[in-house]
Amino acid sequence: LSVLLLVSLACNFSASTASVSDAYMARDEEGDDPTTVFAQEEVFYCLVTLKNAPDDTALKAVWKTVNVEGEESGMVIDEVELTAGSGKHAFSLSNENLWPFGTYSVEIYMNGELQQTVEFSVE
Repeated sequence: LSVLLLVSLACNFSASTASVSDAYMARDEEGDDPTTVFAQEEVFYCLVTLKNAPDDTALKAVWKTVNVEGEESGMVIDEVELTAGSGKHAFSLSNENLWPFGTYSVEIYMNGELQQTVEFSVE
């Protein structure tokens, strides 16, 4: 019985150590040009690093308006979900038109729970 309890605790411990260790905005998919300020024609990239995450971890990015000209605050622009394990993962958001000036955010969820919110702006 104690062996089963220890195995159960070890499994629970392993699952609970999965985390988003970093999330930041960049001008490129590799994350080599970090920024929090974009031009109207740029693609937004959010780089998320998972630590101690099993390969079936659900990772989701929810892109929203915060204070954007002509748009309601908190409006969801897009949602993207992927299944991934430990390592760096890139989310991107593009627009066929110019982005309106203002402040935006991307919320990062892991297994359905909000982990981090990253704000950025278009100037």
